[in-house]
Amino acid sequence: MSTPAQVWSYRTLIANLAQRDLKARYKKSFLGWLWSLINPATTLAIYTVVFGLILGAQAPVAGNGRLESFALYLFCGLVAWNFFSGTINICIASFQSAGGLLTRTYFPPECPMVAGLVTVAIQAVLELMILFGFMIVLGNVSWTFVMVVPIFMLLACLSFGVGLVLGLGNIRYRDVSYLVGIGLQVLFYLTPIVYTVDLATSKSAVLGRILQANPLTSFVYGIRQAVYSLDLPTTSNWLMMGASATVSLVVGWWIFGRYAPSVIEEL
Repeated sequence: MSTPAQVWSYRTLIANLAQRDLKARYKKSFLGWLWSLINPATTLAIYTVVFGLILGAQAPVAGNGRLESFALYLFCGLVAWNFFSGTINICIASFQSAGGLLTRTYFPPECPMVAGLVTVAIQAVLELMILFGFMIVLGNVSWTFVMVVPIFMLLACLSFGVGLVLGLGNIRYRDVSYLVGIGLQVLFYLTPIVYTVDLATSKSAVLGRILQANPLTSFVYGIRQAVYSLDLPTTSNWLMMGASATVSLVVGWWIFGRYAPSVIEEL
């Protein structure tokens, strides 16, 4: 099993793999990197129209006491979700596409997946900069924005741990990638992104308990508290994020380290 220190010693390789992925992602595309902004913007617009205008969903008053924007409230949740789902998908794809390199030379098999995580993190930074820009223009700004850094670091650990296991399973059973697509759709609506926990609880106590048990709920809540409400996440919220991130990364890394050597032969 590779250790984090061993993976770090191959940081140059990770940087090269990430750079290669970034260059290939929008190769021969007329709009290029603009697609990294167009895709989330389109998703945000669709959900805002459907849930905000048609279904009449409302956002709470923001931290400045004046702003009430369902689009920005939704954006806070989508940034977290895009990072989580993007990490899961790229971990699966990165490990599968690295077969040629892994069978020809030695390096920790986690490296391609770490490189994939880096590319998704860059995308998340771009989305956060846009979100911060809107908040600053609308006068909803505070030092609590810095809380996004530890929140996203914990979210990266949660996402990467899950991605390690799913990436490994996809090599043995290619059905995994299809099941992940379905599972992410279900999980999206089991995460309070387009609605609030209070609204769900008022409709069904069982649904409310499911949402509370969902680790992603804490991350969405934490980002909204820091960026939209200009407040700090609660202690219980930090504990939930920290515990879920730690368990996911430790268990995921252990499973991957134990079974990756035998699975690499099937790449």
